[in-house]
Amino acid sequence: MRPRRCGLALALCAPLLLAACAVARPPAAVPAVPAPQWYAAAPPLPHDGAVADLSQWWRQWDEPVLVELIDAAQAASPSVSQAATRIAQARATRVAAGAALQPGLDAVASATRSNTQPPIPLATTLQAGLQAAWELDLFGGNRATADAAQARLQGAQAGWHAARVSVAAETANGYIALRSCLRQLQVTENDARSRAETARLTQLSMEAGFTAPASAALTRASAAEAAARMIQQRAQCETELKSLVALTGLAEPELRRKVAPLPVETSQGALFSIASVPAGLLAQRPDVYQAELEVAAASAEVGAARADRYPRLTLSGSVAAGRVRVGGVESDAQTWSIGPLALSLPLLDGGRRAANEEAARARYEDAAVQYRARVRQAIGEVEQALVALDSARSRNDEALVAAEGYRASFTATEARFRSGLASLFELEDARRSQLAAETALVSLQRERAAAWVQLYRATGGGWRRAGDDSAPAGAGAAGLQR
Repeated sequence: MRPRRCGLALALCAPLLLAACAVARPPAAVPAVPAPQWYAAAPPLPHDGAVADLSQWWRQWDEPVLVELIDAAQAASPSVSQAATRIAQARATRVAAGAALQPGLDAVASATRSNTQPPIPLATTLQAGLQAAWELDLFGGNRATADAAQARLQGAQAGWHAARVSVAAETANGYIALRSCLRQLQVTENDARSRAETARLTQLSMEAGFTAPASAALTRASAAEAAARMIQQRAQCETELKSLVALTGLAEPELRRKVAPLPVETSQGALFSIASVPAGLLAQRPDVYQAELEVAAASAEVGAARADRYPRLTLSGSVAAGRVRVGGVESDAQTWSIGPLALSLPLLDGGRRAANEEAARARYEDAAVQYRARVRQAIGEVEQALVALDSARSRNDEALVAAEGYRASFTATEARFRSGLASLFELEDARRSQLAAETALVSLQRERAAAWVQLYRATGGGWRRAGDDSAPAGAGAAGLQR
């Protein structure tokens, strides 16, 4: 008897020894080697070359209104809310996947009233107990599913950060557009006043017989053109303001009060540095990290699909206490059991499990391609931002000199015109040159500020990979404040 029992015990324990034989997975990380350096001209690197905290970069602009608008836009953004919902869903999936690795325990209770066959009296049976079930993870399928759920949770958290960075950049671009529009509106208003004054003086001169009617008609046409341009610019500013209203969710009267005292001179922004080599960018972009985690999740899912093709081992058991009443006599009934220890082997499934593994493998290959593409895109976005920033910075001094020069030229020409030493055509030509130079300067200032925002977004907006779990348990957007 003893050898037979030992053989039975070994037979039952043999599947447990297979638990160490987890199936192999594809690599959870794929190589994506970037270029060894930035090829675009980098901006000046203050702060001894240290990477600034980009999450607080907006506060360095000395623009309290911008900080308020960004906070409001992030609270109202549907993309941030959706990212928060995805975190909650991924967290629930992770809990469910982790539960499959642990034994399940259920409480059961039953009551039975029966009459089998006379003259056996009626019997009443009351029973309560516990039932346990556990699938032993022989080949790591459940563990792989749990790993995939964990990777996707971390990816959802990174996606939440990416959504916040995107909304902040979008809000900043809208704010910059409004500032530039107001600055350009000031330019067009000055131009319209100047042309209107010239038209008034020319009209008086014509009425006195000193100026030809054609010249007066020309100045009136010029003044009308400037007035139309001013009206168009004012409408553009109204459009930019209403876009910010839609983006931030603030009431329009409140937003008007906030932007009313806006300075018209565009801030140059606080400079920040970036990593000295493109490889450092991979640790700063939440979307790159999310794509990397998707590769790890897809790798784990391949392992889970592969493990599903191998035997499954489950162990169950129960313990119960009850009371039986038959013919007025009560007695206790206590039961317990361990087993069965059931081993199931897939035999014929029409190729379903093999197809599932092949599909998981295809998803893994696609995730790897998407990750490499995201890395290339991230580096390209930084390179483009650096080019735009260097171009705007290089043209800034020349644009200032041009604007000041044309402004001085117009002032001198206007004085000569009023003294009768310059023709109306000279005056209008100087006016057009001044307007073009000031418009170009405003556009360049907007371009430079937008390039900083582009670089902010391209470098991850201050997100940090290591130990970053700032997203709290709640899924609501209001509970996800930085």
